[in-house]
Amino acid sequence: MAQRRTAWTRLTTPFANIPAGTATTLALAMWVIVIGGWALLSYGRVVPNMFLPTPGTVLQTTYRMSLDGSLFYHTLTSAKVVLLGFIVSSLIAVPLGLWMGTYRAVQAPLEPLVNFIRYLPVTSFVPLFILWIGIGIEQRIAVIFFGTFFQQLVMISDCARSVSRDLVNASYTLGTKRSEAVWHVIFPAALPAILDTLRVTMGWAWTYLVVAELVAASSGLGYISLKAMRGFQVDVIFMAIAAIGLLGLITDTAFRIIRARVAPWAP
Repeated sequence: MAQRRTAWTRLTTPFANIPAGTATTLALAMWVIVIGGWALLSYGRVVPNMFLPTPGTVLQTTYRMSLDGSLFYHTLTSAKVVLLGFIVSSLIAVPLGLWMGTYRAVQAPLEPLVNFIRYLPVTSFVPLFILWIGIGIEQRIAVIFFGTFFQQLVMISDCARSVSRDLVNASYTLGTKRSEAVWHVIFPAALPAILDTLRVTMGWAWTYLVVAELVAASSGLGYISLKAMRGFQVDVIFMAIAAIGLLGLITDTAFRIIRARVAPWAP
């Protein structure tokens, strides 16, 4: 009894470390609960299949679209849009965010404008992007870029400002120039937080995918979701949602691995 109480205390104590096997078991149990509840509602006819397809129907649709290659084609198209938009955004946001967090002369003019733009709804800019850029893949990449760039900029700027001033002043004492301190002191110190920021905003990039492919798209997971909605193909919608969630989980895991390899000293 005492051993059970001790094990439960470890699981419920904030910030307590639990064995990897226990964490895996808890994660699998949660998935079993979610999928089991879905199966119960769909197979039990609690919710009509028109609104909630059964897991078997979604798996059959996935298998069928995998055989003809359409699922892989649309998945690769969506992944290309998200990754290109995210990479371009990150390549600009990381250095600019570091400068914003370090130099008041950069922060003062940019911060009010950035804080204004980041609250604007991305969906309202889709018609403008179509007028300015066209209906090609560039328009969809622009939506992902616009949805992530300004959020990244503010968060990375905060990461740079959170670096200890004592660390920066010590580098000045040792003869480091301010321009050198940004990349040799502030950037390495803020790197774990920057990677966390990129990981979070990568999730936002996936959520903007359907918005990017909502209008004037001819391929992608968001496109087939919209097309399926018109034909009441709820199984295809569920399959597309699951595919986006799986892709997001893969990129999230990739950032976790990168952070552990690049910044092993960070908690």
